[in-house]
Amino acid sequence: MSSLARSALRAKRPDIAVVGDEFHPIGRVKDFAPYVAKMRASGADAVITGNWGNDLTLLVKAAREQGPDTKFYTFYGNSLGAPAALGEAGVGRVIAVADWHPTRAARPRMRGTRRALPGCAGRLSGAAHAVDDRNPGRGDEPREKRRSEGGRALEGIRFDNGFHASWMRADDHQLIQPLYVMEMDKAGTRGVRFDNEGSGFGFRTVPPTVCKMKRP
Repeated sequence: MSSLARSALRAKRPDIAVVGDEFHPIGRVKDFAPYVAKMRASGADAVITGNWGNDLTLLVKAAREQGPDTKFYTFYGNSLGAPAALGEAGVGRVIAVADWHPTRAARPRMRGTRRALPGCAGRLSGAAHAVDDRNPGRGDEPREKRRSEGGRALEGIRFDNGFHASWMRADDHQLIQPLYVMEMDKAGTRGVRFDNEGSGFGFRTVPPTVCKMKRP
């Protein structure tokens, strides 16, 4: 996370300075106050962290207790129990990036899913169905032939189930999908229609930065 973040910042935002780079043992730190103190001393406006689970929760809660308004940019702040564990400490502080979040999901689908699976957002995968539709295959064909035809059937596939929109790039079989940058807040506040995992906290999409060119 550290090396990739530095590389991306150099390429896209060379005006941003990295003022600290801290590592800690995974899952063994119980008090993150010393790390937060270093963040405050560095004057950092934002922290990029690969922490998840209890490490992320304790880090953000320590920041709340010490008072800095530091933003935490994460990959795991929006799922797997994190919003419930973070609670108020994450409001306005935790930024997450993911391939979806409840507020961005199709609302009728979201309501239907909540009724069917209480407290669960329900991720669905359509690739297998798409391949079956395009290439039903025959059980008596050689395995290698079925594998080859299945690979070709994936090329150019587009799928949107109301939660995830994605397509398979034919050139290299990379699955392409949108990513949303989002900020944690209480469910029911502006832009946060649904909560995550019944926690009472959810995420709003951060508006994208737009360059408005002045034409000569």
